[in-house]
Amino acid sequence: MGSIRLENVEKWFGEVQVIKGVDLDIADGEFVIFVGPSGCGKSTLLRMISGLEETSRGKILLDDVDVTAEPPSGRKLSMVFQSYALYPHMTVGENMGFGLKTAGEARAQIASKVDEAARVLKLDALLDRRPKALSGGQRQRVAIGRAIVREPKGFLFDEPLSNLDAALRVEMRLEIARLHQNLSTTMIYVTHDQVEAMTLADRIVVLKDGLIMQVGTPRELYENPNSLFVAQFIGSPKMNIMPASADGSTFTVSGHGSGAHRLGEVAGSAASLGIRPEHIDLAEGDDAHCTGVVEVAEYLGADTYLYVNCAGLDTIVVRRTGAGIIRHGETVGLKFNEADIHLFNGEGRSVNTA
Repeated sequence: MGSIRLENVEKWFGEVQVIKGVDLDIADGEFVIFVGPSGCGKSTLLRMISGLEETSRGKILLDDVDVTAEPPSGRKLSMVFQSYALYPHMTVGENMGFGLKTAGEARAQIASKVDEAARVLKLDALLDRRPKALSGGQRQRVAIGRAIVREPKGFLFDEPLSNLDAALRVEMRLEIARLHQNLSTTMIYVTHDQVEAMTLADRIVVLKDGLIMQVGTPRELYENPNSLFVAQFIGSPKMNIMPASADGSTFTVSGHGSGAHRLGEVAGSAASLGIRPEHIDLAEGDDAHCTGVVEVAEYLGADTYLYVNCAGLDTIVVRRTGAGIIRHGETVGLKFNEADIHLFNGEGRSVNTA
């Protein structure tokens, strides 16, 4: 078992409040990812759950037991840090089993647990090597193996892939996904990389300034963001946002054209419109909601991204698939898919009602 519940959790550093009353339920076996910009409090919140940071107010419960005042050793959680923190003079096997050794476990039991973790992480052939003979990805797997052998109720990952190059990050994402499927253990993972969040998480917790902005599955957050902040933080490239108004079932892009939406009655409350790059088509004449000049065309093989300058608006990004070549300097009309439009009020909150 490894359910985790946070009840009105706060963290103060002197007179500065960095976590501002967080309530969150994490089910046993769930993979939850904290995302947000630098300074939003995601790593601090993780360290509070682990016991490495004291909780100023509120409660942290593990399997319905209050562990708020417990030290890290009393919480039965294993943490994997951004830094591998391996002992250079020890072999892989010795590094993985060191925590068990200091806890006084029998040598045979330690060897059994290390062998099983090595098998899961495909480190069997590396147990006698030292860290300097390993790649970055292998070192991170050793750090994860060190956590696995403790058989914790949950794993806490603090940006574990940020020190790896792009190819290794992709490889390790796959390894961590497989690990979760094999172990079915609760995992909380902190990252600033929303691609990691989208590909790994059962649910994503989006944080800003010490507050939870939205919690949901990757699909829920991508398709139904509750605010401008979440809409632009989740998704790459981010959602296009432009000033707009709405009257009944019609929207008008400021300084450009009008069209229909399917969001119910939002008259007077909409101040901006959001549309993702893949939900924009090229159009001509009256079919276009706005017209602009292509500043940059990025050809990526299966996709081409167009960066279109529409007068009075921020640059609009359009994702195109398939054949057809659009070049720098061409004038294009853009049509927004009615079913995929998002509207937000002046406070940046979603006014989607459908």
